[in-house]
Amino acid sequence: MNGNPILGFLLHDVARLLRKRFEQRARCLGLTRSQWQTLAYLRSNEGIHQGGLAEILEIEPITLVRILDKLAGRGLIERRQHPTDRRIWLLYVREDAHPLLAEMRTLGELTRSEAFKSIPPEQRDQLFDILSAMKTNLVQACRTPVAENETRHG
Repeated sequence: MNGNPILGFLLHDVARLLRKRFEQRARCLGLTRSQWQTLAYLRSNEGIHQGGLAEILEIEPITLVRILDKLAGRGLIERRQHPTDRRIWLLYVREDAHPLLAEMRTLGELTRSEAFKSIPPEQRDQLFDILSAMKTNLVQACRTPVAENETRHG
């Protein structure tokens, strides 16, 4: 090892610290991290069913139901019954959530600007390009089963 931190640990730490700093700023909004994360993903995926949103968030559907109940209780989201399958509920952001989402966007921009302080724009662009390429590579790799000889450790 060359003294540099392990990439996975470094990425995890940066993501954790971004969330922590955002949470420090967002406390005044009265939402838990799981609530604001659900709201943010729902904004980009309106009309999705609960199971699909749970999959995107990588949480159990029953956990999502509890989060959605709280958001619905605050008037921030609504569930609409699927037009042809009454077992399925489709999710939508309500108008009351839009000012909150705008505030969340502003807090996210402030947090990112802190993280990128002293990093030149061309390096930021390069970082996004590299991380996007890594994500694409890993998404593709995850679609391929791991060879059996890779699963054994010796």
